[in-house]
Amino acid sequence: MDVKNRFLNRLFGFKSNKPTQEAIDETPAKQAPKETPAAVITIDPQLDLADDHALHQLYFLWCKQAHRAPRPLLRLDGPDALSPEETKRELARLQKELTTAAASRLKEATPRPKKDTAGKEEDDKNRQDGDTQAEMPSLDALPFLFISADRMAAWLMVFPPTGQGKELDRSMLDQALEKNRVSFGVDTDLLDRLPNEANRYFRLFFTAKGTPVIHGKDGYIEEFFKRSMQQKFSVDEHDRVDYFNLNLIQNIEKDAVICQAVPPVAGTPGRTVRNEEVPCREGKKAALPKGRNTKVSEDGSQLLAALSGRVEFSGQSFQVKTVMEIEENVDLSTGNIDYMGDVHVRGNVCSGFFVRAVGGVTVDGAVEAAEIESGGDLRVAKGIVGNGHTVIRSRHNIYAKYLENCVVHVRQNLYADYLVNCEIYCDGEVQISTGKGIIIGGHIRAAQGVSAKTVGSRSENHTYVYLGGQPCADFERESLLQKAKELDIEMKKTQRQPAGPAKTKQLNKIRLDMSVQNMKLAQFDKDLEQSREKLEQKGGCRMRCDLAYPGLILTINNVTLRLTQETSCLNGRLVDGEIQVL
Repeated sequence: MDVKNRFLNRLFGFKSNKPTQEAIDETPAKQAPKETPAAVITIDPQLDLADDHALHQLYFLWCKQAHRAPRPLLRLDGPDALSPEETKRELARLQKELTTAAASRLKEATPRPKKDTAGKEEDDKNRQDGDTQAEMPSLDALPFLFISADRMAAWLMVFPPTGQGKELDRSMLDQALEKNRVSFGVDTDLLDRLPNEANRYFRLFFTAKGTPVIHGKDGYIEEFFKRSMQQKFSVDEHDRVDYFNLNLIQNIEKDAVICQAVPPVAGTPGRTVRNEEVPCREGKKAALPKGRNTKVSEDGSQLLAALSGRVEFSGQSFQVKTVMEIEENVDLSTGNIDYMGDVHVRGNVCSGFFVRAVGGVTVDGAVEAAEIESGGDLRVAKGIVGNGHTVIRSRHNIYAKYLENCVVHVRQNLYADYLVNCEIYCDGEVQISTGKGIIIGGHIRAAQGVSAKTVGSRSENHTYVYLGGQPCADFERESLLQKAKELDIEMKKTQRQPAGPAKTKQLNKIRLDMSVQNMKLAQFDKDLEQSREKLEQKGGCRMRCDLAYPGLILTINNVTLRLTQETSCLNGRLVDGEIQVL
């Protein structure tokens, strides 16, 4: 390359292989890059080539011929800015293709010394003295087309003519486009004016733009009801909880909209500068989460409630559960309530009546010496006052202002402000930590733990707390054992009766009942073992209270501790077979 440079310097009188000052003066000043935020990474789309690159060698030849020539400007500009990754990739491709094209053009355009009449070159002495003139090959202007990797954009650069070659015209541009099969999105205005442009050579011009593909968007479900309701207690400045306004029920009227399906957005195929179609991905239609007591609208876009009730999301679908509304008290005007759905009592449940529901039970008032059995959560805004024989059962949680003189079976957790002389069987945790937070008297059996502010009283009433096991299951297991004993006694009585069809029928019935009881007992034993394993994994059960009075009798897994003095910040748990109160 150094030999070629020295040859060109001698031939054309160049002092250096860099452009002349006049040419530099003719070149527009490069605009300063715009300031960008520090977090934004950008790459200049300018292609910078070494001074000895073949394209610069062609430029030097052109400078000798044109005298005043603007410097090469190779920028991948366009209407849509490329990303940094795309810019880096396309600049590398441009350099590779431009190097090949420029090297081929330079090989054809390099001037050659004239030959003498004998067909021999003049000697080196004459060439060094510049006595002879170099013969410039006559080459027409040559368009160079660069197409992006995704064929969505095309740039044009033109090599200038040499010697007596033709200047650029529109037919040359058309032939170059046809040769490269560029026929879509072509800037025809550029092609019309480019042959007359002063700076038409050694510059990249954005020539053609394809249509980008627009993929379709999937449809989605717009929901007007929450899938889950989080339990949040509202506590006032006096540390009192409003059990009335828990706002856990999402009521809905018949034919109301639960959710609607937003249709997918169709995609639009793209097209390259070579007029090739780029297929698009179509959006998918969203399926409505239809469940029990719901229906789909006629146009298939909305999920409606088939009847009035409350909305719940169960599993993978919305469903409407019916709610039985009792506008006043449960008393002689209504009789006992036994319902397959949810029950909402806006008044009180009076003594001597019962409310049984497969779903949840909500009582806005109080529960007297009545019986409540709830398949879901039980909520009593004003508390429960029993007569010592009142039985309250819930398969889920119980929320009540207070509980007095009643027997409670709850499969999950119990929340209240205070307990007085109650028999509690809880397979979860008993939390009496709001409001007064007092537990006085009674027997509290909890599988996972008990937390309260105060346990017992200054009068040292006996308050029994049993932790561990599965109290509700244990109670039911004892009931099953008692039932099994009764069946066994009945079986023996029946066997002593005289033979006959009635005896055979009675024995078959007793055997079937005993078989069912044995299956239930086996299941209870299995559940009890699993609950113990889960409790051990959680670190065991414990009792927490701010203040405990003497008279508290704490039992954890058959280990008993009798509290004989007033204790603050009690944290009782079983450690190495002993109950420690920390």
